[in-house]
Amino acid sequence: MIGAIIGDVVGSVFEFNNHRSKEFPLFSAKSDFTDDSVLSFATAKVLLDGGDYAEAYQSFARAYPHRGYGGRFARWIKLDAPKPYNSLGNGSAMRVAPVGFALKDAESVLMEAKRSAEVTHNHPEGVKGAQAVALAIWMARQGKGKTAIRRELEQRFAYDLSRNCDRIRAVNRFDETCPGSVPEALTCFLESEDFEDCIRLSISIGGDSDTIACIAGGIAQAYYGDIPSWIVAETRARLPIEFLVILDRFEERTF
Repeated sequence: MIGAIIGDVVGSVFEFNNHRSKEFPLFSAKSDFTDDSVLSFATAKVLLDGGDYAEAYQSFARAYPHRGYGGRFARWIKLDAPKPYNSLGNGSAMRVAPVGFALKDAESVLMEAKRSAEVTHNHPEGVKGAQAVALAIWMARQGKGKTAIRRELEQRFAYDLSRNCDRIRAVNRFDETCPGSVPEALTCFLESEDFEDCIRLSISIGGDSDTIACIAGGIAQAYYGDIPSWIVAETRARLPIEFLVILDRFEERTF
């Protein structure tokens, strides 16, 4: 799951300051984890230890406030009896990477992605975004090629993946919804040459940069496997001890 976290940390400085090129320093003094990472670690914690997604998301978000949570989610965090609020935002897709890495078959991946999404994002597009990302990660782990992954995502989820990154870059704007960012992230992965290239492509198309890079980074890790050690080290250096413990437990565990 470190690939998703890397994407979030790298993208954190570009979310509201888009950079329309692949040429930029991956890390700076301002690079930090955002809500994408916080909630991804919450997802991983549930997969490791069991429990309720709503409770985990509230607990982690309360422990790490001011990390860029959306307005409706920020209010949901504070509720004593939280209910889903029919969101189609990309929050469901940005936190789902651990599901794609943990589950052993496609049906289980789809079911668990839905379960993780619908505690908040129970709009069909919110569920669909989470399922698409988790399934792409699972397929990449199984050694499926990009052609097969693209075909499955297009047919199962009716996503239009025909635009290349150059076309997306020319028109992309900030969009916090699943329909407005998941296909773009999937395209960055499909067009990439290696892990680092995937992250750079994800930033270069603009839009909701940290979330697009987080989504694409998780898939790229599953597909390429190899991530330069210096990139991992730079990311780990920006994470609290609690997150590092979860990360190490997650990556060492055979689900």
